Amino acid sequence: MKFSIEREDQYTILAVDEEKLDSTLSPQVKSELVTLQNEGVANVILNLEKVKYIDSSGLSALLVGNRIFTETGSFVLCGVSEHVMKLIKISQLDKVLDILPTVEESVDTVFMNALKRGLEEEGGLEE
Repeated sequence: MKFSIEREDQYTILAVDEEKLDSTLSPQVKSELVTLQNEGVANVILNLEKVKYIDSSGLSALLVGNRIFTETGSFVLCGVSEHVMKLIKISQLDKVLDILPTVEESVDTVFMNALKRGLEEEGGLEE
């Protein structure tokens, strides 16, 4: 699988450089996400700009990332193509996943989520 990782202090961007996120690639994506979590990364932005097709196993990889990172940080998707977004909506995962158009907006969301978590931990923000 072709991908790139950009590590910053507060977040890591994992960019999938493949056109298909299907059963041949999704185990590698899941593995990379688990590795990032084990390394102590709290916030992941998954850049899907190059992905044009996703199947159920690819959607499963997105859910794995969402589950393991939203417990302690943020998991944000960005650069989602129209076709991939259609499949996410059909699966009703758009109600579960944090999806933004650009990397920049995703980074802003990561920082906002961190601020919100900090306030909640201090007891200063009621739900």
